[in-house]
Amino acid sequence: MDRLSGKVAAVTGAGSGIGQALALELAQSGALLAISDVDAVGLAETESRLRAIGATVRADRLDVTESEAFFAYADEVNKHFGRVNQIYNIAGIGYVGDVEVVGLKDIERVIDVGLWGVINGTKAFLPHLIASGDGHIVNMSSMCGLIAVPSAAPYCAAKFAVRGFSEALRQEMVLARHPVAVTLVCPGIVKTSFSAHGGFAPGVDRAKAVQGTEKLGLTSAPRAARVILKGVRRRKARVLVGPDARAADLIARIAGPSYQRLLLPMSKRFQFKSAN
Repeated sequence: MDRLSGKVAAVTGAGSGIGQALALELAQSGALLAISDVDAVGLAETESRLRAIGATVRADRLDVTESEAFFAYADEVNKHFGRVNQIYNIAGIGYVGDVEVVGLKDIERVIDVGLWGVINGTKAFLPHLIASGDGHIVNMSSMCGLIAVPSAAPYCAAKFAVRGFSEALRQEMVLARHPVAVTLVCPGIVKTSFSAHGGFAPGVDRAKAVQGTEKLGLTSAPRAARVILKGVRRRKARVLVGPDARAADLIARIAGPSYQRLLLPMSKRFQFKSAN
């Protein structure tokens, strides 16, 4: 029997992209779903697709940056299903632009969603995961949590922080002998609408940035979901998704801080400056 079958899994950011693909793949594996997203339209689409395949699903609009709402949501999900086994902290947003021109509010928003969304989800669900006797926390970092790229400093900051938070948390769960595994996910560029929904600083050519990022995408969302769940089944500490993520991990390990100099020529492809 699939070890995911019958598990209650909460997935944030389930309205599109990897979050949506994970929800669908979990349903196919026999899991019971609690899906959430700030995008009500995307969330409704995911819910409809899940119900079409006969999945047991609860859907709620949720802003992961609102800690009180997140804690209340976790309690409601636990009450609804009687337990919660897994939380997939997938929600996140991107931003393209150099630190010199990015506004503080934009930086705060990226950090709030990408880092505090993970922290809120972890803290809100952790007591329920421990009580389940078979818990699992899956936190979304990125290839940009392994190596940094220019014009994405806020995003890199959030993803590096998620990596540190998750790796420390995994050790804490082992030391405390809690029945909760922690998996850090580091995808490369996945073929989703993620970049189109992100923020852009003044002077960035939005169309060029979206098109350029989509061209670099090497992995589909369904493929990413399958790779992630393979790692979850094995209770792996870290899951690298895509050849670009595996290359980034290898470069960081071999080159150390020197990777910054080695990648500068390639990094020019991520700046997307406006012709004006």
